[in-house]
Amino acid sequence: MGLFEKFEKTAALYNGLSDAGRNPFTVIMEEMLSPTRASIKGRETVLAGTHNYLGMTFDSSAIEAGQAAIAAHGTGTTGSRFANGTYGIHRALEDDLAAFLGLDHCIVFSTGYQANLGAIAGLLKAGEDIALIDADCHACIYDGCQLAGVETVRFRHNDPESLDKRLARVSPDVKGKLVCIEGMYSMFGDIAPVKEFVEVAHKHGAYLFVDEAHSFGVYGENGRGVSEADGVMDEIDFYSGTFSKSLASVGGFVASNHREVDYLRFSASPYKFTASPTPANISSAHAALKRISADPSIRERLWENVNRLHAALRQLGFHLAAEPAPVVSVLFKHADDAFSGWHALLENGVYVNMAIPPATPNSMSLLRLSVSAAHTPDDIDRIVAGYTAMANAVPAARAAG
Repeated sequence: MGLFEKFEKTAALYNGLSDAGRNPFTVIMEEMLSPTRASIKGRETVLAGTHNYLGMTFDSSAIEAGQAAIAAHGTGTTGSRFANGTYGIHRALEDDLAAFLGLDHCIVFSTGYQANLGAIAGLLKAGEDIALIDADCHACIYDGCQLAGVETVRFRHNDPESLDKRLARVSPDVKGKLVCIEGMYSMFGDIAPVKEFVEVAHKHGAYLFVDEAHSFGVYGENGRGVSEADGVMDEIDFYSGTFSKSLASVGGFVASNHREVDYLRFSASPYKFTASPTPANISSAHAALKRISADPSIRERLWENVNRLHAALRQLGFHLAAEPAPVVSVLFKHADDAFSGWHALLENGVYVNMAIPPATPNSMSLLRLSVSAAHTPDDIDRIVAGYTAMANAVPAARAAG
C-alpha cells in the first residue's frame, strides 16, 4: 500500500467532486459540434476553455490536408524521428516553420511538452551548466531542467531585475547559462517583457529560451509571438512552440539561428525515443500554418473577441489576472468558490478551465477562459450571460480582489 498512500489527499478531493457530479477534471466532450461548441452531458455547450485561439480545428484546409496525408502516408510512422519516423512532410514543415519565424533552423517534436523537455535537457549538462527560469514557467520547463540534472535557479515572475541579480551571482566556473521564459503565460494570460530579458541575459553571457506556445500565431505583426511584438526575433536564442493551440494539431518545435541546435536530433531523448508525429498531425498543422500566414483577419477577429470579453468581465466586477489577452482568468481566494463558479458556468452552458494550487501562481484559484477567433457573436453573448449568472450564484467571484 506504500506506493499509493501519497494519493490519499488528492483521491479524497477527486472522489468527492466526482460523487457530487462536479469534477472539472473529468469532463467528456461527447461530440464536437464546431470549434466552439460541444455536447457535454447531452447538452450543447459553448467551449471557452480549449486554447483553440485561431479556431483552426475545423478549418477545411487543415481537415483536407490531414485526410490526404493518411491516404498517402498511412496512419502512423511506427518510429521515432531518429529512426524511420522522419518523412519528407516532417522536413517540409520544419523548413516552413523556420521561414515563418525568420529563423534558420527548426526541429519538430511529437508534442509541445516534449519539445521543451528535449531541448532544455539536451542543451544543458549536469555539473557544467545552469538554468535560470521564471518562477511561473510551465511544468515542462521545470521537467526539462530536472531531466538535465543541472542546478536550477528561479527568478521572480516577469522581473528582469530579479534575473539580473541572480545571473550576477552565478559562479564563473559555470560553462553555460540558459534563461527560460514564456511569451504569454497560460494561467494568467500575462505577457513577458522579452526585450528586457534579452538584454539582461546577453549582458551576462547567457542564452535566452522563449516558450511561445500560447502566443504563437497571436502576437506580433505576423503572428510570430511576443518576441516579434517586442522586436527581438533576431536576438532571442531559442524559440519553442506547439501545434496544439493555434496550429490545431498535436506536436511541437524548437527553432533557432544557432546552427548547433540541430545537434538536438542526436542528444534529445524525447526526439530519439518516441514515435514521431503522425502524417495527419503534421499535414494539418502545416495547412494551418499556411492559412494563418496568408490571412491576418483571423488574428484580427481573435483580438476583437478578446477585447469584447475582457471588457464585459471587467464590467461585471471580476478580479481579472491580467490585461486583455487570449487567456482571461478570473481569480478566487478560495478553491471552493472556484469549484462553485465552474459548476455554475457549466450549468449555464459554458465550459472553462479551472485551476487550483499548487498548479497556479501565488496560491490563487482561477477560472481560465481562452478566447477563440472562431467564437461567434452568439458565442460571446452566451459566455457573458454565463458569467453573469455565475457572479450572481457565487458572490465571492466579485469580491475576490
